[in-house]
Amino acid sequence: MVLFVLSFPGRAFVRYAVAMNFLVKNFLRGLVIVVPVAATLYLLYQSFLAIDRLLGLPQRGLGALILVVAITVIGVLTSNFVGRTLIGLMERVFTRAPIVRLVYAAIRDLLEAFVGNKRRFDRPVTFTIGTGVQAIGFITRDDLAFLGMPGSVAVYVPFSYTWDGCMLVVPKENVTPIEGESSSVMALVVSGGVSRGAG
Repeated sequence: MVLFVLSFPGRAFVRYAVAMNFLVKNFLRGLVIVVPVAATLYLLYQSFLAIDRLLGLPQRGLGALILVVAITVIGVLTSNFVGRTLIGLMERVFTRAPIVRLVYAAIRDLLEAFVGNKRRFDRPVTFTIGTGVQAIGFITRDDLAFLGMPGSVAVYVPFSYTWDGCMLVVPKENVTPIEGESSSVMALVVSGGVSRGAG
C-alpha cells in the first residue's frame, strides 16, 4: 500500500510530462503554419487599407483594385508607339532632375533586376572570403573596366531576413557559378539557409 502511494506521483508526473510534450510540440507545429499565413494576410490587409486612405476611398479594397487596373493599363500602353513615347518623355524628365533621378533610377533598376526584361539576379555564384569561408551572391555586372577594375565582376550579396544587401567587387577567376534555380538560391540566402526554395 505504501509502495503504491509513493509510486503513483511518479506515474502521474510521467503522464503529465507526456501530455505537455504532446501539447507543446503540436502548438509549435501549428505556430509555424499559422504565423506566416496570418502575418501575410495582415500585411496585405494593411496595404489595402493604406491605399484606400491614400486615395480617400470609403470602400475597402477598392484602392488596391484601382491600383492593379491602373498598373495593368500602363503596361498595355507601353506596348505601342504612343505609349512608349510618353513613357520615354517621362523617364527623361525624371532622369534629369538632380535629386529625383537618384531615387527614380535606383527603384527602376531594382524592379527591372527582379521582374523586368533585364533581370540581374539570375546568375548565382559562390566566392571565397578570407580563409576558406564562402559566400553566395549574384553577378550583376560582368565587366568593371569602366571603374578601372578590369577582370573583376560585381556580385550582389543579399542579407538574411531583410531587404538589405551589399555589392562586392570580386576577381572573375574567384567566382564559381551555382547550378540551380536562382529563385531557390535567393530563398536559401534570404532565409538564412533554412528554406530550400522551390527546388
